[in-house]
Amino acid sequence: MLSVIIPTYNRVSFLKEAIDSVLAQDFWRGTGGPSGAFELIVIDDGSEDGTKQVVESYGPRVKYEARPHRGVSAARNAGLRSARGELIAFLDSDDIWLEDKVRLQMNYFETFPETMALTTEEVWVRNGRRVNPMAKHRKYSGWVFDKFLPLCLLSLSAAMFRRSVFEELGGFDESLPACEDYDFGLRLAHRYPVILLDKPLLIKRGGHPDQLSHAFWGMDRFRVTALQKALGMGLTSEHEALVKKEIAAKCRVLAAGFEKRGRREDAEAYRKLLGQYL
Repeated sequence: MLSVIIPTYNRVSFLKEAIDSVLAQDFWRGTGGPSGAFELIVIDDGSEDGTKQVVESYGPRVKYEARPHRGVSAARNAGLRSARGELIAFLDSDDIWLEDKVRLQMNYFETFPETMALTTEEVWVRNGRRVNPMAKHRKYSGWVFDKFLPLCLLSLSAAMFRRSVFEELGGFDESLPACEDYDFGLRLAHRYPVILLDKPLLIKRGGHPDQLSHAFWGMDRFRVTALQKALGMGLTSEHEALVKKEIAAKCRVLAAGFEKRGRREDAEAYRKLLGQYL
């Protein structure tokens, strides 16, 4: 069974398209498996925009769970606790799956049962227009821990996981207001190879003002926290050196940025941290 988890917060204008893209998967139509082999769970993270009415209009096809607003990590973790599937997939409520995504990923898991994490290429849309990702966003396949260090290359909306991944690694860090996917990606890539299906199966929409990347300046603050956590994962000496190098690089950027904004205490704090990892 596949459990699909959609966390959402005040995105009623996008949510219906996300849900429809899950229900429209050709896998459910019998081309790859029985229609009852999945569940769709929407975790409402305290929305005040009619989200409940939209989800309940789908009837029993969609499980709805409302919670007080605690952030996307808490919403995803709530979905994991409710999920019954052996396979887990997430879909951000502003993204859209292409109709063959589930079929191709499920077939891969069946063909290669040792696979634990499987992701795909994406189509990027910003403010309604298709854009090409930059070279730094290139995706890789296999043991990719070193590739995941500069920035988050794990798109949760494109990925599918075996449930045992979360049983071993735990869920998402609810103390991080952003970059929780980066933190999870580091833990994942340290433990497992992450396999890439070299085909775009997700439309990733961005540019709207409620994205977390717009809510916080200096996202590397949260990545530094995740990297410091990673040093406690029992890394190889090579990976430990790479993590320390990445922390130093991010601290250097953050110190300069805070200084430019007149936040000298914050700048000094990151200069001190930089000194620890040079």
